Amino acid sequence: MNILIASGIYPPDIGGPAQYARNLYETWRKQGYQVKVAAYRWERAFPAFIRHILYFLKIIRKGWNADLVIVLDTWSAAVPAMLACKLLRKRYIVRTGGDSLWETYTERTGDMILFKDFYASKHGKLSFKENLIFKWGGASLRNAAIVIFSTEWQRKIFEKAYSLDANKSRIVENYCGEKLEPTEPEGRVFMAGTRQLKWKNHELLKEAFEEARAELKKRGLPDIELDTSKAVYDNFIERMRRAYAVILVSIGDISPNMIFDAVRTGTPFILTRENGIMHRVKDAAVLVDPKDKRDIVEKILWIADPANRKLQAEKVRRLSFLHTWQEIADEIVKINNSISRPSLLSIRNAKRRNQN
Repeated sequence: MNILIASGIYPPDIGGPAQYARNLYETWRKQGYQVKVAAYRWERAFPAFIRHILYFLKIIRKGWNADLVIVLDTWSAAVPAMLACKLLRKRYIVRTGGDSLWETYTERTGDMILFKDFYASKHGKLSFKENLIFKWGGASLRNAAIVIFSTEWQRKIFEKAYSLDANKSRIVENYCGEKLEPTEPEGRVFMAGTRQLKWKNHELLKEAFEEARAELKKRGLPDIELDTSKAVYDNFIERMRRAYAVILVSIGDISPNMIFDAVRTGTPFILTRENGIMHRVKDAAVLVDPKDKRDIVEKILWIADPANRKLQAEKVRRLSFLHTWQEIADEIVKINNSISRPSLLSIRNAKRRNQN
């Protein structure tokens, strides 16, 4: 089988879709598939409309003989891929990651609206570009043979917002690999290394962290440190394994890779309550209201107590969720095969319609 992976980013770019694309590529290649990747590279030097046309041409050049086209976003890769696949008369599958529209809106306006509330209240306030994302991004979802979500939480929001056919969506959960050997923390470092985007809520986190540090100082307790730096994946995981805790206070995180990595490393974590993975992390998560600075401060102070940190670390280590890249790749192929081969019932129904 020939497979084309269409992704807006790819390593050395940092981000969930880049890791997803690379690991699918490597997994399918090991299985003997012919795999190509179409990602934005030199096209980024051009203005928006031009680079989308260039990417459209790249999809045609790389995907003309593809048996499976898997698209890893809902806008920058998805719209050119949709148009290219229409021209090539090919089906494509979209795997959603985050939400380009909501992220673009919060970045432009600074309006820290929760992801779950966005579509119910902001349609009249979208810019021209954001209306394009809503219209064409929605079209890329509706025209896909299947839309793959990582969580039921996002699926319910998108099905209502974009009028999606519930029969044309599936769940393939995010990656969570084999547990790594746990180790004691080196110092009292809280890791928060993610992209510097407004919806990640970094400014409120920094304010809350400084307040927590001041309170610890007043109590005569050891200081803590906030690490917001990024790194290549392997280095990031090793730093996380030796961290005191992981902290993620974004105003909406659908299926955060950083938390699944914390599960792998056995590192306790503070997590925004606005997430789609509660069924996986349960009471191992120390939850915070991402819009309540005092709540964030109190949870930092709580886990800064070594006894509480030890308690949470044990809960994290007891989590049993495992979802490998091999399983993810196999699930996507199975979904593709299910739409490539019509069932006997659908063939019989088609024959009846033709006879009538």
